[in-house]
Amino acid sequence: MTETSQQRGVPGGRRWLHYTARTKFDKTDLSSVRERNTAVTSYYNQQTIDIASKKPSVRLTPATIMYSSITHHPLHDALRSAQYLHRELPIRIAHRIVGFRSLPFIVGCNPTILSVHELYIRAFHILNDFPEVLSSEDVTKYSQVLKSLMEDHKDVMSSLAQGFKECKKHISDDKIVSAFLDRTLCSRLGIRMLVTHHLLLQENKDGWIGIINLGMGLRDVVQRW
Repeated sequence: MTETSQQRGVPGGRRWLHYTARTKFDKTDLSSVRERNTAVTSYYNQQTIDIASKKPSVRLTPATIMYSSITHHPLHDALRSAQYLHRELPIRIAHRIVGFRSLPFIVGCNPTILSVHELYIRAFHILNDFPEVLSSEDVTKYSQVLKSLMEDHKDVMSSLAQGFKECKKHISDDKIVSAFLDRTLCSRLGIRMLVTHHLLLQENKDGWIGIINLGMGLRDVVQRW
């Protein structure tokens, strides 16, 4: 690694993840520093991500999502859902990290796009390093992690749009940007749908299976629109 790559765009010769305190009491601690250093290191040394990115994603149909989540034991449904996400999410996120790596170098180095790239690296490590989910207590802890990551990633698409706008003059082929954004948006929608379904399963709401409304009337939906 050259000195230039270490110092690119960052005071003091280090690239840090963008950190925003959630409250006035929430300050950067040693844990968050280590977390960000792991993300930065992974930008250059990505063997774990490389391995995950080569694994196929297991896609679920709406019918599979519904019927795999309907048993007489809601806690068992939530456990099985968490175990699926525990295996699946690191793979899907690794695929997106590979997408960031495939961008033209000067585009990928844009600070706004780079910050989103680092968010994905951070999310990968948090999810990939989470212990195996074996109990209802594990499900609760895992669900809290998912909620936190969902919040962290809520502005990803607007940040990417801003980043590509900033480096528009360096993009010679708009199809590269379009293809990247299409894949990222589809992946993001799929991940957020699965995570939201998992979180709602734990609410055990009458007439619903996770995100699926068993009493939905297609005519009513059309009429509302």
